[in-house]
Amino acid sequence: MNKQLHAVSPTDNGLLITKSAWQQALIDAITEPEELFEILKLDKQHLDKAKLASQLFPLRVPRSFATLMQAGNINDPLLQQILPLGAELNISNNYQQDPLDETAANKAPGLLHKYKNRVLLIVTSSCAINCRYCFRRHFAYDDNNPSLAGWQQAIDYIQQDEEITEVILSGGDPLLAPDRYLQQLHDMISAIPHVKLLRIHSRLPIVLPERINEEFLNWFSNSRLKPVLVTHSNHPNEISEDVRQAMQRLKHHGVTLLNQSVLLRGINDDAITLTKLSQRLFAADILPYYLHTLDKVQGTAHFAVKDSQATSIYQSLLANLPGYLVPRFVTEIAGQASKSPIFF
Repeated sequence: MNKQLHAVSPTDNGLLITKSAWQQALIDAITEPEELFEILKLDKQHLDKAKLASQLFPLRVPRSFATLMQAGNINDPLLQQILPLGAELNISNNYQQDPLDETAANKAPGLLHKYKNRVLLIVTSSCAINCRYCFRRHFAYDDNNPSLAGWQQAIDYIQQDEEITEVILSGGDPLLAPDRYLQQLHDMISAIPHVKLLRIHSRLPIVLPERINEEFLNWFSNSRLKPVLVTHSNHPNEISEDVRQAMQRLKHHGVTLLNQSVLLRGINDDAITLTKLSQRLFAADILPYYLHTLDKVQGTAHFAVKDSQATSIYQSLLANLPGYLVPRFVTEIAGQASKSPIFF
């Protein structure tokens, strides 16, 4: 279990908690481009535009994750995921603030109902790491961040629809919320008889693996709801020994582990990288689940991979990996009843 610190801090849900090591690491995260450039010894010619882009969408990266990046390499694939760039300032045709039309699926404060038998709860408005390709970088979090008491409207919505069998905790990143808060929310969900699964989508197990502590494992695994955790990793260099050990703890507690990735230009847009990612994920007890195309969010066009290149990459994955290590290649289209598979 993480060492407890003698400090108290409010979360964005208004709950006072004692800081643990992972929470202290969040406080100590790198948030200023100048510091990131200094630590990684980056060429300062990119600094001014990085500062401008960070005003639109702030820089945030845990120091431990930054240590996995190669100093002096502006093209490091982990750095490119979090480094503000001048390209984010460009306005691109066919890119929008809400390309998935999540506003239409916002049925109650903090609740999205896009697919028939599952709903998604926006548990927090923040992340441990601000990925520059984030599809919710323009999301209306102020309207979708209820306090614990404010979840009753969402719970009532789930109770009234017996087709809903799965609840997904998302955000921001839901694991930024303290465990006491998450357990209370879990208890509200678990009391609904027709809900059978609780799924968490989180980047924290990859970028801050110490978040997987005993307190979290106790409430998440000791439940009548089947626990599923979907990590988000895009590059094999992200799977450190600390990540592997955190995944072992989750597996030991009976948690189903899946991963979703985004196909990103300059980061993982080649079959060798994605093959290594699938292999390293599986070695850490995580099953590759989805490989997403880029959601067309304004400010992210520089990450897009051409369709012809994406097709070639995926065909190579099919040829080089056993079927259970090939993630489903999908795109999300607003208004569709599910993720849309990409076939060849």
